[in-house]
Order: sequence, then C-alpha cells, then structure tokens
Amino acid sequence: MEGDLQRTFGINLRRYRNRNKMSQEALAELLEVHRTYVGGLERGERNPSLRTVEWIANRLGVDPYLLLRKR
Repeated sequence: MEGDLQRTFGINLRRYRNRNKMSQEALAELLEVHRTYVGGLERGERNPSLRTVEWIANRLGVDPYLLLRKR
C-alpha cells in the first residue's frame, strides 16, 4: 500500500527511541532536528528521502535496513 514504507520507518524509529529510553526531544537533539519533525517521522506523516534515512541510521549507529524492514 502507498505510504507503508513511511509508516514502517516511523514505527521502527519510535521502537528504537523507546528501546533506548529517549524522549522525542532527546532524539531530535541527537539528530539535530526539531522535535515536531521527529514526531512527523514516527507517525508516518513525513516522507524522508533515502539519504535522510541513511543519515538518521548513521546518527543512531544502526543499519538503514533495520529502520525500513517490517517486523
């Protein structure tokens, strides 16, 4: 379905954040973005480019694949 990958990315990003006991504010600070951007990503409302996905994964120290795969 259209937008599934966006939603999957958002779910995985939130899962990573929660697993690491981070607030959206803390994650936003790590990524050097605004908290509302993180919230939009997590809700699947934002459509990050592949470069952005790769950049976020690098900042988090994870493989980009882990942020894009369905569980």
